[in-house]
Amino acid sequence: MLPRFLIAVASLGLLVSPALAQNRPTADQIIAALKPTGQIQAGNRGIRPVAPGAAAVATEVSRPAPAQVRQPSMDLNVHFEFGSAELTPDATRTLDELGRALSSNALGGYRFRIEGHTDTVGTEEFNKTLSDQRAATVARYLEGKFGVGPARLETVGLGQSVPLVATPPQTPEQRNRRVHVVNLGA
Repeated sequence: MLPRFLIAVASLGLLVSPALAQNRPTADQIIAALKPTGQIQAGNRGIRPVAPGAAAVATEVSRPAPAQVRQPSMDLNVHFEFGSAELTPDATRTLDELGRALSSNALGGYRFRIEGHTDTVGTEEFNKTLSDQRAATVARYLEGKFGVGPARLETVGLGQSVPLVATPPQTPEQRNRRVHVVNLGA
């Protein structure tokens, strides 16, 4: 019975493929994450319900907050040599997908911020410098291999200041060593 169950599950496409398990998004997945959706996040319109039987009283209602469009963004696991800004072969495979996405027609008209992040191993100053270097390495790779213009890429290193996973000092955490890509608009 178990083998038939597994065959049925596999035929429905419900098993996780090795490509998805590696946490390397495809160019299409990156495009979907970074393309603006046009959904506007705004406050309410200032309409307040009145309790039944209560007299309506004219009051000043605050204006709604200005509409804001969510800046699409995505975290990518871009692996570097330990304590260095040198790309690993795994990093180049991830950046190849990002490069295909950023040079696509869907994202070709947008600017992006490349944010470098580190874990808490090392000093804050060292990690800030290292994350600056890593963000710049990513931008140079995308410019050189995919022709993404330097005017479309802004880089910043945030070091260990914005961890994805909170950890004590001097704790290695792979999920915090990442590149965050933010769509800045046209």
